[in-house]
Amino acid sequence: MRHLSRAVVRNLYPAAVAGVLVFSPYPAGAADDDAPKGPAVTVLKVAKSCFSDIVEATGTIIAREETSVRPERPGLKVTDVLAEAGDTTTAGQVLARLALPEGGTLQVTAPVAGVIATSTAQIGNFASAKGEALFTIVARSEYDLVGLVATTDVRKLAVNQQATVRIAGAGDISGKVRRIGPTVEPNIQQGMVYIGISSQKRLLLNASGRALIKTGQSCNVAVPLTAVQYSSAGTVVQVIRRNRVETKRVEIGLMSGGNIEVRDGLNEGDVVVARAGALLREGDPVRPVMASAEAAK
Repeated sequence: MRHLSRAVVRNLYPAAVAGVLVFSPYPAGAADDDAPKGPAVTVLKVAKSCFSDIVEATGTIIAREETSVRPERPGLKVTDVLAEAGDTTTAGQVLARLALPEGGTLQVTAPVAGVIATSTAQIGNFASAKGEALFTIVARSEYDLVGLVATTDVRKLAVNQQATVRIAGAGDISGKVRRIGPTVEPNIQQGMVYIGISSQKRLLLNASGRALIKTGQSCNVAVPLTAVQYSSAGTVVQVIRRNRVETKRVEIGLMSGGNIEVRDGLNEGDVVVARAGALLREGDPVRPVMASAEAAK
């Protein structure tokens, strides 16, 4: 070898270097580790969101205050009826006219503004101060939903908390907690709450209703409900790091609109499997596909 010419050495040197590059395992292995492998999975980045703590109450609609309208004198005949059940009235509005025995008429007026709940006034009928009321008025159009709440939720309630009251045929009406019952019904272990409602619509008394009472708010990171798994090991979410699955235990909180609050275990910006499943296990390689990109296709 000592006698090899310089020209031969020059020809052998590039080939030797090339052999080192081909057979060295380190660069190729690093590239393989970073390349996505395994099945494609839909993922998303964890973001912050605010959740309302909602307590639900179900019950019936009642008038907060009912005012009965009768003539002060007995034995008067109804000659004109100027209002009927369902009408909205103002204080002092003439509701009916009655004939006086000595001649002339007596006007029956609304003592308060509100909505006429019931009416028995019919032309030709007699009315008196002690008989059945000609009209009953829901004073000031104020109603209450008297609802029952689970005992575990009663402690969350406070006067003036905002509520959305849903009544069949009347849609959603705003209300607020007016009073909280001091006792619990022993047979059903539920407490009573009065949700105040003001509505110019005629609400049917004794109609069923449901109140959604906002008792608080919590802001944390959130994930879809489909991203959470429940098992004997606890509540977990599958996180993707370096294209591999990691299982993270999480503490969950409030739920709303298909999402759930994560109070501990995840950070904003973490990438999680959008629809977790038992087929994915700790350490599995995957090819993550962002949910937004998939939706755009």
